[in-house]
Amino acid sequence: MSQLKNGSSQYLWTSICMVLLVMSMAREAVSTNYGEALRNSLLYFEAQRSGKLPSNQRVTWRGDSALRDGSDAHIDLTGGYYDAGDNMKFGFPLAFTTTMLAWSNIEMASQLRAHHEKGNSLRALKWATDFLIKAHPEPNVLYGQVGEGNSDHKCWMRPEDMTTPRTSFRIDAQHPGSDLAGETAAAMAAASIAFAPSDKAYAQILIGHAKDLFAFAKAHRGVYQNSIPNAGGFYASSGYEDELLWAAAWLHRATNDQIYLDYLTQAETGGPRTVFAWDDKFVGAQVLVAKLALEGKVESSEEIVEYKSMAEQFICNCAQKGDNNVKKTPGGLLYFLPWNNLQYTTAATFVLSAYSKYLEAAKASINCPNGALQASDLLHLARSQVDYILGSNPKNMSYMVGVGTNYPKKPHHRAASIVSIHKDKTPVTCSGGFNAWYNNPAPNPNVLAGAVVGGPDDNDVYGDERTNFQQAEPATVTAAPLVGVLALVA
Repeated sequence: MSQLKNGSSQYLWTSICMVLLVMSMAREAVSTNYGEALRNSLLYFEAQRSGKLPSNQRVTWRGDSALRDGSDAHIDLTGGYYDAGDNMKFGFPLAFTTTMLAWSNIEMASQLRAHHEKGNSLRALKWATDFLIKAHPEPNVLYGQVGEGNSDHKCWMRPEDMTTPRTSFRIDAQHPGSDLAGETAAAMAAASIAFAPSDKAYAQILIGHAKDLFAFAKAHRGVYQNSIPNAGGFYASSGYEDELLWAAAWLHRATNDQIYLDYLTQAETGGPRTVFAWDDKFVGAQVLVAKLALEGKVESSEEIVEYKSMAEQFICNCAQKGDNNVKKTPGGLLYFLPWNNLQYTTAATFVLSAYSKYLEAAKASINCPNGALQASDLLHLARSQVDYILGSNPKNMSYMVGVGTNYPKKPHHRAASIVSIHKDKTPVTCSGGFNAWYNNPAPNPNVLAGAVVGGPDDNDVYGDERTNFQQAEPATVTAAPLVGVLALVA
């Protein structure tokens, strides 16, 4: 009997050791993927490029596309990024993507340099800002969309073959869009900081655009989809107060001018928020003001304290120590909303990563309703979310394409899902693309390395189907925050 007991306990001990070994190997596998994931995240932006591709283009299955963008308005609007899995250039999410790429470049500059990705990350940023500069030809004019959303979504074509209308849409003094102008001002201001160490002249150009756009946004108020109704069906804005705060926060950081701090202290802080994303930048503005407070760079006031309190409330809720905690899936993923949940997770993870640096520099901590948080706690939570995205999840699937071997093979993405134009120059027609490629059960012929899909549902379930655009469509807004986070944890 005792022999059996001893045998059982030995068996149990061996089993535990095996489980621990497998878990350790899984953790090691994920950690070795950080650098690969960082490289891929920047390759993804090259796959999203619109316009004339440069000679150093690394994603070689893509070709030149949309070379006449802007011609209907007698302006050059070539370049920029396609938004997601379509062939649209939507200015509102593009500007947020740009701001987050810039923030990654600013906050994690040394880490990007250490991983030899600083050049690639600045090139990804410049591809966006070069386009935004073109899109802002006059102080009170900003082109906010190229392409007609409804006709684009009725076709499944490579960008290189596009026959859908490439209509240019703009806002101006008579047709305002404070949210679009404000977000673009934030993007330009943030990018100016990112470029200042290496290209002061370019940084000055960007700050000039940022100042003009902020003035335009304040002077001519309104939500942009009232001026560009076509955008409303895809990226409708819920208001412009957050973009004005976000722009003021970035302009203050870029210029240190008192007028922008005055704007921040005289406006509403936005109160407690449940997400940080392309349509809600309050958390971003709150975090930037909290940084000033932690550094002691601004005189403490009721408003400054409120900003910091709201930023930390969001962080406490992400860390499950708040009064309104963010939902978590059984596998541990922060879960915000059903449609492309990972866009919210990556943005929140960036906030955690950046704030961990601010806390560490200030030797401070956060007092949440249900316990204290140190800088290391924030970084640990950020890393856990990255690990989940890269494969430490119930499906053992990386939700970043090209990392590991088990990743989405059929992301909802026109260019990736159709044979490269360099392999077959036969034009793919609007409806022909659906028949031959969209409904094809085979994996995408081109690997969209670095793309982060919408991700699993609230029970960690994911369907790798091209038709499942709610879960399977990658977007630039999802990938941009991850660039900085990956640099930090790699």
